[in-house]
Amino acid sequence: MNDHEKSEGLTDASVERYLERVGAVRPERADAGALRELHLRHLLTVPFENLSIHLGQDIVLDEKALVDKVVGARRGGFCYELNTAFAALLRALGYRVELLQARVLGPDGRVGIPYDHMALLVEDADGGRWLADVGFGDHSHHPLALDERGEQADPSGTFVIREVPGRAGDLDVVRNGKPQYRLEPRPRVLADFAAGAWYHRTSPESHFTRGVICSLLTEGGRVSIGGRKLYRTVAGERTERELGTDEELRAAYRELFGIELDELPVSPPAPAREEAKRNP
Repeated sequence: MNDHEKSEGLTDASVERYLERVGAVRPERADAGALRELHLRHLLTVPFENLSIHLGQDIVLDEKALVDKVVGARRGGFCYELNTAFAALLRALGYRVELLQARVLGPDGRVGIPYDHMALLVEDADGGRWLADVGFGDHSHHPLALDERGEQADPSGTFVIREVPGRAGDLDVVRNGKPQYRLEPRPRVLADFAAGAWYHRTSPESHFTRGVICSLLTEGGRVSIGGRKLYRTVAGERTERELGTDEELRAAYRELFGIELDELPVSPPAPAREEAKRNP
């Protein structure tokens, strides 16, 4: 952790609750194998979702508040929330963690806004350096070796971390030949991401304001709610069905994601949903 990165840290009780939340046991060592397991368990249990934006709830970039949201409220979040909470857990378990900023790369190669995305540099007890990211939705199941420049096999595809010509130090994270985001390895502090988080929860240009999404990795694929549609991917085959009533929608959130909703998120009008940049 940077000397200037301030963190109150998690209590032992909070660590145990977090581990229970993700269905993991406390590792004996902060090694690469334990990180790999924690990363996968997080993706299988804590959804990538933007419900707060469409429920009119504030999103506070505060470590304790975000851990409370993930663990106490048993919710998920988007990158700034999920990776901040995961970083707090990893630090409490003995890993060194830095926050990194990234800019999402569109299909045309155009980069997003500064602080468009947050990822994590994690150093294990043996000095291994890993790119961990539990906040990008459909992405690598396991941490990626940050200093490896060859292909890295993952259940979700083949990843390559490559240097960007003419951009000293910048790295492109590529999945199956398609660039995902451009990473700047310089360590950042949580406050640096405030403008990016504000943009994504308020701007009509942000894909997060254009549609409701809740998505979770499963043992056999992925399950997602986009608006009022339920999407399931099993062994590469995707199906979808309409959740016609409010009770069906509430039940899906409850049964598939463990999220209890007193009120439902309000989806934007159909034309705005159709403009969304990412599919669930």
